[in-house]
Amino acid sequence: MSLEHAILGFLNYRPFSGYDLKKIFDTSVSHFWPADQSQIYRTLSRLAEKGLAEMEVVEQEDRPDRKEYSITPAGQEELRQWLVTPLPFGDHRNAPMIQVFFAGQLSNDEIVQMYRRVADFMRMGLEQYDQIPQEMEAYAEYVQSPREFFFWMQTLEIGKMVVRTNLEWIENVIQQIESGEIPEE
Repeated sequence: MSLEHAILGFLNYRPFSGYDLKKIFDTSVSHFWPADQSQIYRTLSRLAEKGLAEMEVVEQEDRPDRKEYSITPAGQEELRQWLVTPLPFGDHRNAPMIQVFFAGQLSNDEIVQMYRRVADFMRMGLEQYDQIPQEMEAYAEYVQSPREFFFWMQTLEIGKMVVRTNLEWIENVIQQIESGEIPEE
């Protein structure tokens, strides 16, 4: 997925400033696609250069003028084409799995300590997921469609499932080590 397409997806709802896009990223997709403010602004400029979005300066009395971006018909077509195009599976590199693969070189105590830290991190992640609003009213300023909201919530659900599954696996490895199933060298 590209940041360009994520931004086009949000602009397809309504025009946004870069600041507003950062807010919506932080409250909706940051659990699987984070973006910082500078990335968003650079991407908005690129979208405008390509004719996929257009910028309008909105004058404000008490604040600096605001740049608001809206999707163009070409941007809508680009978004639609991207949505119906199957994406290739991502890179299969996984640094934590390399650590698991070679963990036999550590003592059981070192492995358990490492896994407990990771398990604690995953529990914190689940707590953060649980704090994400799961009612459409919380996102009313961005999306009013129950259909859109349904799919927003599916991304949260899969995120929770993946973390829970990984946590269960880690806890199982810890249990195997602590029960003596894994020999100490």
